[in-house]
Amino acid sequence: MGIASDLRAARKVLRNALRSRTTRRELAHRIETEGTGEPAEVHIAVYFADTRVNLYQIRQWYAPLAELAATHPVTILTRSPGATLTLKDESPVPVVYARRVTDLEAFVGRHDVRMVFYVNQNTKNFQMFRYGRMWHVFINHGESDKMYMTTNQFKAYDYALVAGQAAVDRLSTKLWAYDVATKAIPIGRPQADHFAGEVPYPDDDRIVVLYAPTWEGDRPAAAYGSIASHGVALARAVLASPAHRLVYRPHPRSGVIDRDYRAANESIIASIAAANAADPAAHHVYDDGPQLGWQLAAADVAVTDISAMVYDRLAVGKPILVARPSSPDAEVDEQGFLGAAEWLRAEDAPQVLAAVDRALNDESARSTLAFWSQHHFGDTSPGAATARFHDAVDRLVAEWERFATIHAADPRTSESDPFDDDEDDEAMPTSGD
Repeated sequence: MGIASDLRAARKVLRNALRSRTTRRELAHRIETEGTGEPAEVHIAVYFADTRVNLYQIRQWYAPLAELAATHPVTILTRSPGATLTLKDESPVPVVYARRVTDLEAFVGRHDVRMVFYVNQNTKNFQMFRYGRMWHVFINHGESDKMYMTTNQFKAYDYALVAGQAAVDRLSTKLWAYDVATKAIPIGRPQADHFAGEVPYPDDDRIVVLYAPTWEGDRPAAAYGSIASHGVALARAVLASPAHRLVYRPHPRSGVIDRDYRAANESIIASIAAANAADPAAHHVYDDGPQLGWQLAAADVAVTDISAMVYDRLAVGKPILVARPSSPDAEVDEQGFLGAAEWLRAEDAPQVLAAVDRALNDESARSTLAFWSQHHFGDTSPGAATARFHDAVDRLVAEWERFATIHAADPRTSESDPFDDDEDDEAMPTSGD
């Protein structure tokens, strides 16, 4: 067993190395023919050191960043060649590849960067933190009550742009000696002002059920995923009903660690294809596209795991069922919305349609959703979150300009990074939310 495992690991390393070399060559050719893509001026850099598997974390910021760039020049700074290629195709703002820390050094030397945004907790973020003439701002990639939302890593940033009062309360309770009043700036959910995509099914009488589970997690405390425990039975129940339509949007990392989880995910995808073949008018959907928004806004009822999808849906104000984690080790914080949520347990997944019916017809659910939406996001009227996002950026830029004036005569300093290397971890994804 040990030898076989070692051989599989060796083959994977070799395969990844060959893929990385090919990707690097492709990116080098593109830069040679098209240029680096670096603009003349950069005020805000979005630092994305992660690989393609976690692109979902930055994709949701495309539209808000494009709008922000109208007043503050924005550039995405990347470290992974594969992610860079994809971002160069997709991103509405410039993308600059900085393979090594020396490339970061040169980039910083060419621009008076006011602030750097971070959408995740990649370990390479630490390499960017050493630059002191800019604000380092954690903008995250979603609002939730996961343990990820109260990590002590928040203290590494100068500021964090958070969703609302729930996030402020969460950080105040969980983190010792964290200056929430100064460091955490509530902005709501600006992505909700830019819900993307067109509904890919007809407007008919079917009740649309969105099932948007998260991945299996990389540790017991974060084992929130429900595909293996709830998903197959849930999908079968919805697909068997002529009155319902299933929209299945699994987390892009589903099954990267657990084989059973991957098999359950593949089973649901195959079941959707079979159901559509049997009844083309059903228009069930397996959704793995980059656009997020239409799924949340259009579905009559959403079934999600404990993840940011709960709160993205909460901002819409429509019925939500939350899959209760089957793992007894999964940390569930019921101090907030999850304490009032309608839970769907694994044993009840075969009867999910009864839960869907209750969610649709329970009048008290409307007032509950309205309360928690306000608590988590503040004003959710169109454009309100975007205005708060821009106000926060303007305030931090003004503060940067004040410090820049005070320290204009200070010499710039540079120091080597002992952790610098030219390793490409394109095929070595880090933890995602």
